[in-house]
Amino acid sequence: MNSTACSRTFIMMTILYLCFSPVCFARIKLSALPDRGDTIIRLDNPHATLIEEERILTLQKGRNEVDFSWKGVRIDADSIRLHIVSAPVAVSLLSVSYPPNEDALVWSIHSMKAIEAVVRISYLLEYIDSLAAYKAFADKSETRLDLKSFLILRNFSGEDFNAARILPFHGAAFNGSILHEETKQILVASRKGVPVEKVWTFDAARLPWDPEKLDENVGIPVSYRIHNTGDGKLGKGMLQAGKVRLYQDDGHSSSIFLGEDTTDAVPIGETMELYIGDSRDIVVTQRKMQDKRINVKRNTSNQVVLYDTDEIVTAVMENFKDSPAKLTMLQHIPGQWEMKRCTLDYRKKDASTLEFSVTIPAQSTKKLEMHYHRRNVR
Repeated sequence: MNSTACSRTFIMMTILYLCFSPVCFARIKLSALPDRGDTIIRLDNPHATLIEEERILTLQKGRNEVDFSWKGVRIDADSIRLHIVSAPVAVSLLSVSYPPNEDALVWSIHSMKAIEAVVRISYLLEYIDSLAAYKAFADKSETRLDLKSFLILRNFSGEDFNAARILPFHGAAFNGSILHEETKQILVASRKGVPVEKVWTFDAARLPWDPEKLDENVGIPVSYRIHNTGDGKLGKGMLQAGKVRLYQDDGHSSSIFLGEDTTDAVPIGETMELYIGDSRDIVVTQRKMQDKRINVKRNTSNQVVLYDTDEIVTAVMENFKDSPAKLTMLQHIPGQWEMKRCTLDYRKKDASTLEFSVTIPAQSTKKLEMHYHRRNVR
């Protein structure tokens, strides 16, 4: 076989090999992502944490395939965004593709020439979040307290952030680090001399009406009530939901642990109520003195189908303390009703709930009598 025949045979064998053997296309990486630069962790949304990081990309002239992949972390792939922050020439994002069965995406970027471009990449990252926590120290007289607000930062995302700008949901932004599996507690605000009210709450739907008839010791829930207003020295922002630990000055250069409670978010103008325990210093004895049917309606079979009621309820509130006490009393009248006479002022919390705010002098008693009709009872 001459050399020409050998060459033709080699070419034919090469063509056959290419036609019948599998071809594997590797993803081309013309530029790789360097270490992150300026990083921002946004915690101002309670449902998701937004990460923003700046990187410098070395781009070649023409089309570049930039690979962004992640392993061991939970990133919402639909949330990933790329923004060109600065580039000396025109740079444009052509397309985004998601390789199958991979935690990755590929940006196709076109550059007018070989340059370095600053880009910002943002995405929602799971398992990194924050909580609010508070410590309240009441004075001996329980009229003012010092309130400290803490940010508890937790990172179980699988990603280390050695240097980042952290934007919490309340308080000022700060620079710090948070590593994987690390939890940090950071003081974000300290408020001195916040006015506080100590309030006893009797809810007629929950507490026994005549506690003396019970064998067990029945107390009335006691709370600290704090108003989130400028006058209340709480600033101008909403207090976030969180756990509150409460202490009181014992008058001997030490403190008493009163307990802990959780609070919902408290907008400006609203109040925070923190439960500190039950007390027997205030005793409420309530009785129904009258409950009869009036305006009875009957059907043709002489069966009662509709009626009104004529009811009288009395309550005696006793204060065994050596100082005045503020009692919040909640009364409930279901359905349609009409108040005929009431010896104390009240406000309607809703259609069936009446709220009384009663200040009882030291070692004194106050009485309430409600005379009302319930209408159209079936």
